[in-house]
Amino acid sequence: MQAVPIHQQLIARFTNKPDVRNELAITYLLQNRLSDAKLVLQEVLRRWPKDGFAQVHYGFVLRQLDKDYENAVIYLRAGINSKAPGTQDGRFYFNLGDSLQRLGRQAEAVKVYKRAAALQLFPSVYQRSLYNEPDLRAQPYWTKAETTYVEYLNKLELNWQAIRDEALSLLSRHGNYLDEAESLRDTGNWQQYELYSRGQRRVKNCQKAPITCGLIEKFTAAAGCRRGQVKFSIMQPGTHVHPHCGPTNCRLRAHLGLVVPKGPMLRVAEEER
Repeated sequence: MQAVPIHQQLIARFTNKPDVRNELAITYLLQNRLSDAKLVLQEVLRRWPKDGFAQVHYGFVLRQLDKDYENAVIYLRAGINSKAPGTQDGRFYFNLGDSLQRLGRQAEAVKVYKRAAALQLFPSVYQRSLYNEPDLRAQPYWTKAETTYVEYLNKLELNWQAIRDEALSLLSRHGNYLDEAESLRDTGNWQQYELYSRGQRRVKNCQKAPITCGLIEKFTAAAGCRRGQVKFSIMQPGTHVHPHCGPTNCRLRAHLGLVVPKGPMLRVAEEER
């Protein structure tokens, strides 16, 4: 919080320099004060409407805070195309492409992702994670053997009925399952019950699913994954999820179907199953 008064003093001293105002906006963003950052960026763009650095950050705020995808696209695209210092960042390409996807403009989104991949801001068009380890193998689907965790995955499969029963028993009480929190759902209803998150056991939740959590506890690569999550996930008929990817290339997502009707499809890159 001490940084804000210093920024304000600098703004008062250097009234005609947009950079000092942009630095205040960044401080607000780092403090998760998006509304304050928005006000600062609006003032920068009022006075310097072609400031590319302010444009990309304002577009980012419009997407994250207001879900204003139309205007987010306008500002993110203008800022990226300015090629001003600080604008060629994977986060801005990601937010531009994601906003386009949510507007149904998939072809434009793919062009953005291809451009970012060519600039080596993403590992690939489909792997748009921002926290990556170099030289890791990437492919749409992995066999159990390829993961090197066959023993643990087999044990989960062998106990699928007990896991299913715990997941279904939680449905009997309202409030156990919460709506998916990343705004990835396009249509329908998607709810989740979290057991492990970022390497931490959700103690109260695990008390209601002791068999499942006991199995996961022995699967230390999953239980302790700091960029991972273990959860029960329920999608109602008619649910469609936006194309998306995880935050990092150093984890794999395993799905164990518990109640699976005919018809649902899962697409990874260009491959459907």
